[in-house]
Amino acid sequence: MTDIAAILTRIERAMAQETERGRVADYIPELGTVDPARFGIAAAMADGRVISAGDATLPFSIQSVSKVFALSLALGRLGDACWARVGREPSGDPFNSIVQLEADDGIPRNPLINAGAIVVSDILLAGRTPESAVTAILDFVRRAAEDEGIGIDTAVATSESDTGFRNRALAHFMRAAGNLDHDPEETLAVYFRQCAIAMSCEQLARAGRIFAFAGHTGPGSDALITPARARRINALMLTCGHYDGSGEFAFEVGLPGKSGVGGGILAIAPGKASVAVWSPGLNAVGNSRLGTMALEMLARETGWSVFGGV
Repeated sequence: MTDIAAILTRIERAMAQETERGRVADYIPELGTVDPARFGIAAAMADGRVISAGDATLPFSIQSVSKVFALSLALGRLGDACWARVGREPSGDPFNSIVQLEADDGIPRNPLINAGAIVVSDILLAGRTPESAVTAILDFVRRAAEDEGIGIDTAVATSESDTGFRNRALAHFMRAAGNLDHDPEETLAVYFRQCAIAMSCEQLARAGRIFAFAGHTGPGSDALITPARARRINALMLTCGHYDGSGEFAFEVGLPGKSGVGGGILAIAPGKASVAVWSPGLNAVGNSRLGTMALEMLARETGWSVFGGV
């Protein structure tokens, strides 16, 4: 049997030796204050165990990792009708690019880039106030993680709103194109607060079990999402979850994954484990530098790549 605890300990020790840790996302001022020396990793296993190493119990802003949970709810609301408003193809552009929106008449390329996630927020806002839409997302994440203590970092949410000019441009462009049903500020109020959800690696790994285990949080649990929805979201994570670094992540790690500029990555080994890693320093395409390296090491040592081999 693979000794996951020993592997995670080796990974944590190897990452501690790295001197080039990337750059924190200081364009969101509150995220710029996070210590780049932090590193945590956790794996939620099929037998219910959560195994971790490093700073795995410290909360951090999950940022765009939240998009997979919001998408789960939107698909539950609209089903395949969601795909009339957002595509399912890799973007090949930075996560906040506006160029592609103009070329595609206001239809975002996929739901895991910023524009696509803003559309998802707009879907979740239908018939709700921004506050109740955020509550629905937060409640879903809490149920997935089986942890009522998960909350929103209001300082980060305020910091994002105060500096979110590019996201406002995306929202207003889509509103002009007829692909946003609500006032852009209301939709963005949902989006900014969703991205400011704070979780530890252990909490995030537990929440990710619904994608690793066909919608279930563990043995004998009721499904929170259908197996088909879990499979589709895993497919999107594999092809689109790391923005214009998605192909490289699939090549090196070989697992569905979703990154966030807070330095977190959720990676899914279907049927085996949900893995969360956090290191705040980002690489050139906005993904956690050490988090990516740690998952490469994990995939090599476990053979968990969905493509087989080691």
